[in-house]
Amino acid sequence: MELRHLRYFVAVAETCHFGRAAERLRLAQPALSHAIRQLEGELGATLFARTTRQVSLTPAGEFFLAEAQRVLDTLADSVHGVRQIAGGRLGLLRMGFTGTAAFSHLPLIARTLKRDLPEVALDVNADLLTPAQCDLLRSGDLDLGFLRPPVRGEDIELRVVESEPLILAVPADHRLAHEPVVATPDLRTEGFIGYASKDSVVNDAVTRSCEAAGFTPQREHQAAGTAVLLSLVAGGLGIAMVPTSARALPLEGVVFRDLTDAGAVELALAWHTGSDSALVRSVVEVLEPALTSPGAVPTATEAPNPEGSS
Repeated sequence: MELRHLRYFVAVAETCHFGRAAERLRLAQPALSHAIRQLEGELGATLFARTTRQVSLTPAGEFFLAEAQRVLDTLADSVHGVRQIAGGRLGLLRMGFTGTAAFSHLPLIARTLKRDLPEVALDVNADLLTPAQCDLLRSGDLDLGFLRPPVRGEDIELRVVESEPLILAVPADHRLAHEPVVATPDLRTEGFIGYASKDSVVNDAVTRSCEAAGFTPQREHQAAGTAVLLSLVAGGLGIAMVPTSARALPLEGVVFRDLTDAGAVELALAWHTGSDSALVRSVVEVLEPALTSPGAVPTATEAPNPEGSS
């Protein structure tokens, strides 16, 4: 039995007319009639009751119609799925996010994928530092990373999408909370709260900014992530320099202030150079313009009220 026999049978069953079915199939009527007789012979059952005036389905034909339509529908779905996968438009994307990027950029990424690649499912792996993401990309446990360069090794491909200025986070009752803008040298006597990881790209950027201002930051406390770091700031244990995206984590008792001369940290899409994934290529092609367009990721703003949350 060939698939064309099923298509021929369905066409006749839906029209109940060999002539109209032949026209739909662009097939000569005698050839169609012969194919249906072959199908009936192979099945050992009569599928159509034929008279000089009409053609109708037999009980066996009615059963076979439902099954033939199911088979053809399943085949059509399979062909569509294969083509979507081959074109990178269907599948599961395992994506890693560093620090606050999940809060600040994930909504835009999710909306963009839903709009442009609706058959791509997103598996989010948050709070992964850059080295951890690179290891997971190399092992094949992540498909795409959203991380902060630089990366070690030459087997990770990067597409930088944003440069985030460092901003200041201080307790609401801190002397600098009243200042709309703060200069980095004004922080030389402050106790800093930093990230616990020795591989923190943000820590390195903070150190470079402070050293450029003529001092070395005194880190008195450490935190595993930004949420805990800001909680320590709210508790009055110190100040912190954090990426702008930290504004996406408003916390009572913390005030954010711009820094006039601080450095910046980059955000980049990253994938393993050896990956031949059509899905990754399609996602990067869609996300890069969305993430780099002006105003793509809204930045939280704050009125200069040190008693409020930010």
